[in-house]
Amino acid sequence: MALEKGKGLSQEDVMEMLHHAVKKAKELNIHVSVAIVDDGGNLAGFIKMDKAKLIPSQIAQNKAYTALGFGLPTADWYEKIKDNPPLLHGIVHTERMTIFGGGLPIIINDELVGGIGVSGGTSDQDIECAEAALLIFQ
Repeated sequence: MALEKGKGLSQEDVMEMLHHAVKKAKELNIHVSVAIVDDGGNLAGFIKMDKAKLIPSQIAQNKAYTALGFGLPTADWYEKIKDNPPLLHGIVHTERMTIFGGGLPIIINDELVGGIGVSGGTSDQDIECAEAALLIFQ
């Protein structure tokens, strides 16, 4: 599915990404929450799988927001801040900021159009689910 430049994410895109992320989670035998935000940080789509825990629901939304807010995967943050104590101990207290793996920016045609966050598995599993969702744009 090709995204037209300047159009942003459609509801169809969001629904398909949610489907693919959940499909991957089922393959991995995990129960996750998946959140997708648009380019303004607004929640565009969300799903909490049956048996998924409560706290990961909010974490998934924060991962999506963080990935959009900086245009970086959330897993990249620790390496960037680990050797800078003021940043390490300060930025993680920013509301909605998270550095757990599983948040990816949605970049289509060199345009940052949103963020996706997955939470409920390990960081690597969450990343796998988020990456599976982004495959719809290839």
